[in-house]
Amino acid sequence: MNAKFEDLPDILTLEQVCGLLQVHPNTLRNWDRNGTLKAIRIGVRKARRYKKSEIIKLIEE
Repeated sequence: MNAKFEDLPDILTLEQVCGLLQVHPNTLRNWDRNGTLKAIRIGVRKARRYKKSEIIKLIEE
């Protein structure tokens, strides 16, 4: 596993994932809609959160 992932929590925010993958937030939203990278929806606002393991899997593919 890449060293930059080791210090991260198991659940990541949209902003954290944007920084890691170097993509625009709308790209992540589109990936959630089309199933490329599914988000976990939490809270009243249904904020998107992502599993670190899913991010790693996406990068390794």
